[in-house]
Amino acid sequence: MSVVLEVSDLNIAFRHEGREVSAVRHVSFTVSKGETVALVGESGSGKSITALSTVGLLPDSAHVTGSVRYLGREMVGASPSELRRVRGNDISFIFQEPMTSLNPLHTIERQLTESLGLHQALTGAAARARALELLNKVGIRDAESRLSAYPHQLSGGQRQRVMIAMALANGPDLLVADEPTTALDVTIQAQILELLADLKRSENLSLLFITHDLGIVRRIADRVCVMQGGEIVEQGPTGEIFANPQHPYTQKLLAAEPQGRPDPVPADAPVIVQAEKLRIWFPITQGFLRTVTGHVKAVNEATFSVRAGETLGIVGESGSGKTTLALAILRLIPAEGRVVFLGQNVLGLSPAQMRPHRRDMQIVFQDPFGSLSPRMTAAQIIAEGLGVHGLEPGRNRDQMVAEIMAEVGLDPAMAPRYPHEFSGGQRQRIAIARAMILRPKLVVLDEPTSALDMTVQVQIVDLLRDLQRKWGLAYVFISHDLRVVRALAHKVLVMKDGDVVESGPGADLFANPQTDYTRALMAAAFGPGHRP
Repeated sequence: MSVVLEVSDLNIAFRHEGREVSAVRHVSFTVSKGETVALVGESGSGKSITALSTVGLLPDSAHVTGSVRYLGREMVGASPSELRRVRGNDISFIFQEPMTSLNPLHTIERQLTESLGLHQALTGAAARARALELLNKVGIRDAESRLSAYPHQLSGGQRQRVMIAMALANGPDLLVADEPTTALDVTIQAQILELLADLKRSENLSLLFITHDLGIVRRIADRVCVMQGGEIVEQGPTGEIFANPQHPYTQKLLAAEPQGRPDPVPADAPVIVQAEKLRIWFPITQGFLRTVTGHVKAVNEATFSVRAGETLGIVGESGSGKTTLALAILRLIPAEGRVVFLGQNVLGLSPAQMRPHRRDMQIVFQDPFGSLSPRMTAAQIIAEGLGVHGLEPGRNRDQMVAEIMAEVGLDPAMAPRYPHEFSGGQRQRIAIARAMILRPKLVVLDEPTSALDMTVQVQIVDLLRDLQRKWGLAYVFISHDLRVVRALAHKVLVMKDGDVVESGPGADLFANPQTDYTRALMAAAFGPGHRP
């Protein structure tokens, strides 16, 4: 096979405060025609920087040495005009988060035809016809009506398909996919991976796939390059790497899957929260008088209970009602039915009556960076709840913060630092510490591991399990990652379009799913025919 991309002894450093900081060192690999090569590693390993260097997309502060050859042409040091000809034309990128890559002010048609006009001089009806052809090729339903849509009017999976259509617009030889499925549900993720595999075959494309998820690598890649600390520590055919990893870091990545099962719940454990026929409908209003013309049925009559020391896992695709259901339990949105928390129906309480219960019910959000104030130190963030709830500790507040930081695996000496000075996993530990310092009875965990590397996911799962064991916490755990749910949840609720389509003990549900939808989720998460 002919070589499309050849990277030799690539070194990338960034000038920072008068000195150079090395980001990539002595990286070498090739991508052949029709081949998929995966760059694998944790955040900060240098994967994305390596990919961006292929077409000179690094900032001016970057100092690049070595060689990057596309079909024999040198890209390092190439002129801006030469790089422009290659970008989007010969080498195209699919980025991780399409909502930030697509222009929110332009229609899908305009964004697709912009590249066609720039590289192929296609305009008017010809450009529109090509855009329609591309949307059909990537599996967008009712493609003609979608041309006039804006990015916010599409689902996450549809936006990612539009990004793939834009990448294919000019018939590239090489697609660089940078974590293209990280933010997607498991079923949508499986669809996107299948689409990329089909397009690779039909268009005879080469694919450079960047990810931290080895499950994806096993499905899609021909060869793997494992990166750690800016270096490739191991590379080879996918089958060989998975069957016989040589480097300790590769072995660590392959072992990074949440293990074990939740501890048994004591028979006499009290019920912490119980929901009965919980319904959340949002009214649709029209006209000057805001007349109600219908409802968005977010959740339809959900019934469940969670005991002390027990975890209820709620799974389903985006828009299924998982987070809405959890917010209703916490009385953060209005709902109908009954939510009995510590023996009292909280749906009938006024805000003032509800306030004493707030300490006992806490939430940890999906994106720790978005939920932590950038203007507050870790110590201030963690201790904030003590002041809000009027809990003047009998002992020194700094001591309480130091104790809870140590409990969640953070060095108390880091307390004066701000959120941007922590890694993603450390920020999530701060968010957990903020909730746990109040010693709550119920903790809602809304996708707390989805934005984290696999090895960090394992650490957070172990931490949550340890805290539950120590304090008898009741968890409501929301996730689309069934591997994490399997490791943590005693009971599982499967939701689709606001309905609970299946529920029961986690072990039974994973071993013998009863509905087609649950089986589809399992197949997407664990692979077709796999029995977890």
